[in-house]
Amino acid sequence: MTVSSLSRSGVNQSAILLDRIRKGIFYAILIFWTVLSVAPLYFTLVFSLKPIADAYTPPIWWPTPFTLANYETILKTFDLFPRWVINSVNISIIVTLFRVLFCAMAGYAFARIEFPLKKLLFNLLLISMMMPGVVTLIPSFLIIGPGLIRGGISLGSLTIPTGFNLIDTPWGVILPGVADAFGVFMMTQFYKSFPKELEEAAMMDGSGRWGTFFRIVLPISQTQLLTLALLTFQGAWNNFMWPLLVLRSPENFTLPIGLQWFRGEYYTLYSVVLAGSLFNTLPILIIFFVFQRYFIRSIASTGSKEG
Repeated sequence: MTVSSLSRSGVNQSAILLDRIRKGIFYAILIFWTVLSVAPLYFTLVFSLKPIADAYTPPIWWPTPFTLANYETILKTFDLFPRWVINSVNISIIVTLFRVLFCAMAGYAFARIEFPLKKLLFNLLLISMMMPGVVTLIPSFLIIGPGLIRGGISLGSLTIPTGFNLIDTPWGVILPGVADAFGVFMMTQFYKSFPKELEEAAMMDGSGRWGTFFRIVLPISQTQLLTLALLTFQGAWNNFMWPLLVLRSPENFTLPIGLQWFRGEYYTLYSVVLAGSLFNTLPILIIFFVFQRYFIRSIASTGSKEG
């Protein structure tokens, strides 16, 4: 065996060794982040299955002693719990339907229709995505509630209200969420790559802009619309701050707000709170695992669009 062949063999072995080390490090990082991500959900399940008196006693890795009393407490003691679940379901579904429709329409308009100040409006849309949501809480509350100007704007004998007076109503929670800057941006990026030939063919057959949008564009946008619906439903279902500001009556509470009733001023029933939080978490987990392939496909395709 020559010296050159020996050196090549040594280089190949070194390359194989380095490749194995890189793969080992890569999989170790993946396992670490997986454990870090799953641990909160696992411990939530464990502590929800432990009695209240034993919530802080070892072992912490499994529920000993095992009990379903916390779930029974939620379902039997709190009469409003089913109402909170129904409120969350109704609000989340309505917000999802409106946002998917309006974001698709706005995205199609930005991608296909020329109108004055189009670029300026789109840039303002992008700027609004960079603003923290807390900044808009007070203006949104004033618009939904008493109005930006109390008493409204007087024009002679006519008074124009500047607010909707929807405090402590489900529509006060729903209305600010019917459109979203990220949703408009996402649909705009998708429609920019949409083949114009399909729209032109539909218009040659006599279909107008509305008919083309609802009969051709929307049915082909199923993957992106489903992804936007999943993200919207998740956000509306888990939303806490805005419903907390708007809703006042316990019968109008959503589930995340209702769970706060399990917390007292001087104590917190953590086992009961965690059991209730699982009711808030499981629907999102089930929906995600059922539709995850559409979610991943849509995010990958949307991120590759230009323009």
